[in-house]
Amino acid sequence: MIWGSVIAVLVIAGALLFFRFGNKAKSGAVWREYRADIGSIREVVSTTATIKPQNRLEIKSPVGGRIDEILVREGDFVKKGQVLALVSSTERAALLDAAIRQGAGEADYWKKVYNQTALISPIDGQVIVSSLNPGQTITTSDAVLVLSDRLIVKADVDETDIGNVRLGQKAEISLDAYPEIKVDGVVDHIYYESTLVNNVNIYKVDLLPSSVPDVFRSGMSANVNIIVSEKDHVLTLPIAAVKERNGRSFVTVRNGTSPDSIRRIPVRTGLRDDNNIEIVSGLATGDVVVVRDTTFVLPKRNGGSNPFMPQRRNPQQNQRG
Repeated sequence: MIWGSVIAVLVIAGALLFFRFGNKAKSGAVWREYRADIGSIREVVSTTATIKPQNRLEIKSPVGGRIDEILVREGDFVKKGQVLALVSSTERAALLDAAIRQGAGEADYWKKVYNQTALISPIDGQVIVSSLNPGQTITTSDAVLVLSDRLIVKADVDETDIGNVRLGQKAEISLDAYPEIKVDGVVDHIYYESTLVNNVNIYKVDLLPSSVPDVFRSGMSANVNIIVSEKDHVLTLPIAAVKERNGRSFVTVRNGTSPDSIRRIPVRTGLRDDNNIEIVSGLATGDVVVVRDTTFVLPKRNGGSNPFMPQRRNPQQNQRG
């Protein structure tokens, strides 16, 4: 049992030595090339957001009673001063119920004498909630309807990014439910008080969309890119091509004809996004930089078979045996 363990350890050690030294001796380092090109680059703050009413206004009855009519539907746009619903006070509802039992004429009389209470829209806006129906009994604390003057986008920005957000910055908005719809927006308000979410301080940022598509609904989830800065026609490289040491950036280029002979060139960088970085100085358009490819590839043998796996015998050898 002990000898079997020793043999297994020796086999594994031999395999590691082969991969590390034997394979390296057969081939030099592999270098990946990147070319400095002119392009556009922009720095953004990417985060999640929610569609919300800018001003949410609940329409309540000044008297308790019964809903007679609701004159609008959810999604309707209304004007300031428009009648939204009609309500009978508790006294009027009781009086009319008694009058109806005495006859239609008596009921008509009291309907004219005892007027309904009209619920009036105080703003131009849209009906975003209409959950009650005619005939339901209500109190003065019940919201018969909910209005919104306009829908906006409330973004959640991490405290590490809030310092890059400014009023008036442009933004791109997309909905999780409709990712193909892109809407431009602008930063309208940055909240002064944070909220703690998963032990991270989050600041709310209001974005005003340039237009509100019909598919926008209060409560929808969205993704936003707040554009901090952007540049066109600048020299760029993939971020992977630029290294940093002791606070200074540099790239590596070939030094002569030897494939493994390289030298460092200091560069000054500017904006960066998720993929590329701006090269302010140190390189010119078309310059090629190289980066050592650290991807490890298993050595191949006999048409791709692993040298440490048992080899399949040739059928002719079997015949000879």
